Amino acid sequence: MLRDLFFTFFKIGLFTFGGGYAMIPLIQREAIEKKKWCSVDEFLNIIAIAESTPGPIAVNSATFIGYKQKGVLGAFFATLGVVLPSFVIILLISLFLVQFKDNTIVANAFQGVRIAVAILVLGAGLKLMRKLKKHWLTIVLIIAGFILMLFHWLPTIFVILIGGIIGIMYQTIVTWIEVAKRG
Repeated sequence: MLRDLFFTFFKIGLFTFGGGYAMIPLIQREAIEKKKWCSVDEFLNIIAIAESTPGPIAVNSATFIGYKQKGVLGAFFATLGVVLPSFVIILLISLFLVQFKDNTIVANAFQGVRIAVAILVLGAGLKLMRKLKKHWLTIVLIIAGFILMLFHWLPTIFVILIGGIIGIMYQTIVTWIEVAKRG
């Protein structure tokens, strides 16, 4: 199982360009759909926690999933697997970057990769959004959070914290109303 965690996240780290957000669709496919290491709801919670804690979202996600599967060793091997390819690739690129930094072919290739990454991230977001419970508050929070982050009116961490606080407040009020109706 430790080997499986390492190689699964190594593959994700090796074949994903564009950073942590670009890894979300691959983690989703591997951890939920193929390996069944977590449910969609658990994955949404992992993403929320990983986004609200320091560090890259893919590393945090790998750590959480690894820990859930095999404790501290699972967290270590999943994290090592997702980080190692990037480390090696960056090391190799840094050795040759000076030679290729002004090459228009390389610059155009990176532009194409950025577009593909944006599409992957958008696709993963839409796929996860479809799995959310359909509720008016969910829709309002998605729209408000999107607008706040799109126009950079609030840092991401504040959008997450405010969404969490609103969710807690809403559920508390609903619970109080249900208790009042019974009593």
